[in-house]
Amino acid sequence: MWNKIIIFIGIVFISFALNSCKTNDLVLSEGDYLVFGEFHGECMGEACIEIFRLENGKIFEDTKDIYPNSKSFYVANYVQLNNEKYELIKDLITYFPSDLLNEKSTVIGEPDAGDWGGFYIEYNFNGVHKMWLLDKMKTNVPAKYHEFIDLLDVKINSLQ
Repeated sequence: MWNKIIIFIGIVFISFALNSCKTNDLVLSEGDYLVFGEFHGECMGEACIEIFRLENGKIFEDTKDIYPNSKSFYVANYVQLNNEKYELIKDLITYFPSDLLNEKSTVIGEPDAGDWGGFYIEYNFNGVHKMWLLDKMKTNVPAKYHEFIDLLDVKINSLQ
């Protein structure tokens, strides 16, 4: 009997571990894109606002560096980055948390409220076009977005 319980617990644990690392099946096709970046209000210099656009096989960086808002999509002036930069970021879309699509608010947490910054995310995939401002302070954001927030930090830093 104990063997069956141990086997059952092992199967549950392995299933949970595999599903928690599972990525989605999103693939950027022609016309689809993911805009992502970070912003800091109490900051000086070019690195205070970094916005990027990931498309099918390409990565672009915005040159305007305008502080994003929660009412409208980011209006950018993009320049294409080299293929090396694209290789660093190309898998980001596979980690996009699909739960974001069900959020009622475009603001998650209190982005940049304490000068710790925020993330801008814009999703345009298969005719669905939405945007969000996410708090960089993970304690202000549901746990289901923590892994994506960590990954955004890593990916954005790799592009700078």
